[in-house]
Amino acid sequence: REVVSGHVSPGDPRCLGLSVRKAKQGELRKRFTTIDSSMDRTVILWIIALNVLAGGVLYSRFSDTKLGSQLNVQIQALYSTFFPERSQNQTCGLLHWEHYAIVSNRVVLPSGIQPATIHVSNGRIQKIDSDASITGTHVLHFKDLVVSPGVIDVHVHFNEPGRVEWEGMASGTAAAAMGGITTAVDMPLNSNPVTTTLTQLLEKQKIAKVKAAVNMGFWAGLVPENAKDHSVLQKLVSHGALGFKSFMCPSGINDFANVEAKDIAAALPFFKKAGVPFFVHAEVVSEVEPGEGEPSQYDTYLASRPPKFERDAVELLISVMDNDTTPAGPGFSVHIAHLSDAGCLPMIEAAQKRGHPLTVETCAHYLAFSKEQIKDGQTFFKCAPPIRDSINHAQLLQAVKEGKISLVSSDHSPAPPELKQVDTGDFMRAWGGISGVQYLLPATWTALREVGVDLAGLSRLLSEEPAKLAGLQASKGKLAEGYDADIIVWDPEADADTSDKGNLHRHKLSPYTNMTLKGKVSATIVKGHVVQMFGGMSKQRCGSVVSRP
Repeated sequence: REVVSGHVSPGDPRCLGLSVRKAKQGELRKRFTTIDSSMDRTVILWIIALNVLAGGVLYSRFSDTKLGSQLNVQIQALYSTFFPERSQNQTCGLLHWEHYAIVSNRVVLPSGIQPATIHVSNGRIQKIDSDASITGTHVLHFKDLVVSPGVIDVHVHFNEPGRVEWEGMASGTAAAAMGGITTAVDMPLNSNPVTTTLTQLLEKQKIAKVKAAVNMGFWAGLVPENAKDHSVLQKLVSHGALGFKSFMCPSGINDFANVEAKDIAAALPFFKKAGVPFFVHAEVVSEVEPGEGEPSQYDTYLASRPPKFERDAVELLISVMDNDTTPAGPGFSVHIAHLSDAGCLPMIEAAQKRGHPLTVETCAHYLAFSKEQIKDGQTFFKCAPPIRDSINHAQLLQAVKEGKISLVSSDHSPAPPELKQVDTGDFMRAWGGISGVQYLLPATWTALREVGVDLAGLSRLLSEEPAKLAGLQASKGKLAEGYDADIIVWDPEADADTSDKGNLHRHKLSPYTNMTLKGKVSATIVKGHVVQMFGGMSKQRCGSVVSRP
C-alpha cells in the first residue's frame, strides 16, 4: 500500500522482503498442491482397489446363490450364441457348443451323490471328474442344483397320427422336456390308425424325427389279428419297436381289440426268443353290480372297476407263463402296466420267486392321490385302473420304497375337455386318462420323499429301470462315461410350476394344476442338446428316434 501511495519506493528493502515471503509462500503452496495431488491419486487408487475387491466379494457371494448361478449359466449360453464352435456337425438347442462341461455339487452317479464335473462331447458323456472347481468358458456351473440322468417315461399316449387334437408329438414332447423327461416311449394307441403293422410304426417314426423335442421310442400293439403271426411281430422288432403292448380288457378304441389267454400264449414264445418285453394293461372285466350313487360321484365309478379286475388279470398272466416252457432271452419280461391295486403284489412276488420275469409299474397319480381327495364331478381324475383309497395308496408307496414295484411312469393319456365330460361331471361317460407327462418327476418325488426315498432311489425308478425295460440300458438311464448325454438339472427343494400358464400340454385340464409339487427342473439336455433351460424352450426339435441296439 505504501508503494502504491508513493511513501516507499519499489527498491525499498521492505518490498524485497515481501517479495521473498510471497515467493516462499508460493513455493510452499506448490509443494502442498503436489503432495495433495499425490495423496488424491493414492486415495483414488485405494478406493478403486477396495471397490473392485468388494465387488469381487459381492459377485462371489451372488454367484453362489441360485440366482447368481442361473445368471452365469445364461451368460454362457448367450456367449455360445455369439461364439459358437466351428464344427461339421450342426448344433441344436439353446447351447451352440458340442463340447462343454456341467458342474454341480450334487451329481447323481452310480457310485452315489457327489460333487462332479461331466464333460459332454458330441452328444455323449466323455468323462466324469470328481473335481467340481473347474471354471471358465464352456462350463455350466449349477452349484447345488441336482444333476441326474434324464427321466425315461415308458408310458405315454401322444396320439399321433390321427388324433393330434388330443395331444400330438410336438406339444407332448415339449411338455416332457419341460418336466425333465429326455426319452418318452409312445403307446400304440390312441393314434389313428393304431400301431400294429410295420407301415404304422414307420409313419410314427417319421413324424417323431420332425416334431420330437426329446428322444422317442415306440411300443407296437399286440392284438388278436397279429398274435399268431410271428413274421409280422419280427418285422416290427427289426424296424425299431421296443416291445409290445396289449389290453386284457376293452381298450375303448375299436381297432385295438383286447387279447385273451390264447392270444398271449400264441405270442409269448416269440417275445421270449426275441428278448423283448410284453407290456400289459392287466384288467379282466367281469360283471359287477351297478352302483347306487350318482354318475357324478367318484365312488360310483370306483365301484365299477373293483380290485378283482386287476387280480384276475394278473392271475391269468401268471397261469399262461406257468404253461410256457420256451427259454427266455435277455430283455424279456411280462410287464404289468399302471398297477393300481396293491393287493396284486403277493401273487406277483410268488411268481417272481418261481423264476418268472415279471416287472411292475405304477404311475405318479396313484402315488400322488387317493380317492378321498376326489370331489364330485372332477372327471379329470378318471383313469383305468382307478385311483383307489388311502389304505391302498399307502401300500403302493411302501411297495415302491421296498423295490417291489420296478418303476414309475406318467401314463399320460389326455383327451379334449368335451370327452372328459367337464360340463356334466359324469364319471361314467367321461373318457379315462390323466394328463401329466410334464409332472411325472415332481409328482413322484413329492410323494416318495415323504416315505424316505432319496435322490438315488428316485433315479433308479425314473431312469435306470425304465431304460432296462425298454432295452436302452447300454446307453441311457445313468450318468456314466460313454453314455448318451441325457441329463437333467433340477432343484428338489423348489416348487414346480403347475400353473395353467406353465402347462405345455395341448389341453390344460389336469389333476396336478396349481398343486404344490417339489422338484423344479432347471435344464433338460437331450443327447448333449440343451432343449430347455430355466423355463426357456428351444424352438428347434432336438429329439431322435431310439431303438434297441
